[in-house]
Amino acid sequence: MKRGTKMIDTSQKEERVILLGVSLQNTQNFEMSMQELANLAKTAGANVVATYYQNREKYDSKTFIGSGKLTELKNMIDADEIDSVIVNNRLTPRQNSNLENLLEVKVIDRMQLILDIFALRARSHEGKLQVHLAQLKYMLPRLVGQGVMLSRQAGGIGSRGPGESQLELNRRSIRNQINDIERQLKIVEKNRQTIREKRLDAKTFKIGLIGYTNAGKSTIMNLLVDDFQYEADELFATLNATTKQIYLQNQFQATLTDTVGFIQDLPTELIAAFRSTLEESRHVDLLLHVIDASDPSHTEHEKVVNDILEDLGMNDIPKLAIYNKMDKVEQLTATAFPNVRLSAYKSDSTDRLRKLIIDEIRDIFIPFSIKVHQKDLYKLYELNKIALIEPYQFENEVEEISGYISEKNRWYLEAFYD
Repeated sequence: MKRGTKMIDTSQKEERVILLGVSLQNTQNFEMSMQELANLAKTAGANVVATYYQNREKYDSKTFIGSGKLTELKNMIDADEIDSVIVNNRLTPRQNSNLENLLEVKVIDRMQLILDIFALRARSHEGKLQVHLAQLKYMLPRLVGQGVMLSRQAGGIGSRGPGESQLELNRRSIRNQINDIERQLKIVEKNRQTIREKRLDAKTFKIGLIGYTNAGKSTIMNLLVDDFQYEADELFATLNATTKQIYLQNQFQATLTDTVGFIQDLPTELIAAFRSTLEESRHVDLLLHVIDASDPSHTEHEKVVNDILEDLGMNDIPKLAIYNKMDKVEQLTATAFPNVRLSAYKSDSTDRLRKLIIDEIRDIFIPFSIKVHQKDLYKLYELNKIALIEPYQFENEVEEISGYISEKNRWYLEAFYD
């Protein structure tokens, strides 16, 4: 990033940034959005020096904020030796270019910041492809003049990940890259679909973890499985869908899938790119909606998640709400039902969570009662994997056994009929 004729390398040091927002008269949850922007910036490795915002009736079409406030912001940038300005909106290419020319520092918008964090978090081959595709699609309409925007070698926040090596590409090259990545992703999606179809054909009960980013989904997953899933107090700690097998009661098997966290104003490029990842939860039998009860904006976060579920056509899937981090909350007004309230790090949390999940599965399943001969006892081993069977003891040659089983697996009971 140039300031005058001097090149400043921000890739090797923590960038000093100012957050910039505009609150319109009809803007809702503005403070929550700005706080979230600060968290996003810190996740990307920025040092947030100040937050600057303006109340306006509409955004300035040329510079996003008014000329008077722009002068104040420029003075603040010079006085505090600011490296970058992060805007809490999606800027037009014109606004982005004008702000950089006037402020003489790098300017990135909320969407570019989120793309940058996704680039930092992507680990799998598919995840990196998806981030690369999203970055290129974001870049394409922002090519101006003779590629001035692409010729900048700014480095640092907003320019990391696979997209960094594409900064010198022209429009045709970028389109070719997009076509090539989309071709690769179709192959990956075909393989994913094959695996998904096998899961759908399987008798195993499927559970999906969903929730706002940093709500604690990976922590909840670690409570229920033996394998460790990466967890951290940061946004988008998990990007790629991870599926593990769990045992809830006796030999009853289920799969648990952890997916990318939701966030308001998720870039449309990422919604499209990560749709296949989010769709891992479309074919589950039960959704566990993890909510950070300690977050003052958790009600708004719940709404964001529910809106996205509606967009994905997933509202008809049974849901169980998990209000997490209750150790940090004095009082909670729950809005999602049924629910369980817990602190994931308390010793009784795992047992309580398992019990509530089992109760919810019983409500989803249908009850059954069968008579089992002693000679057919071996068949109960397989039945235990797909049904919740009530405790039983064999004292007679024939015993009546009851439990709950899914409609699609009901046919298995025929093995016990004479």
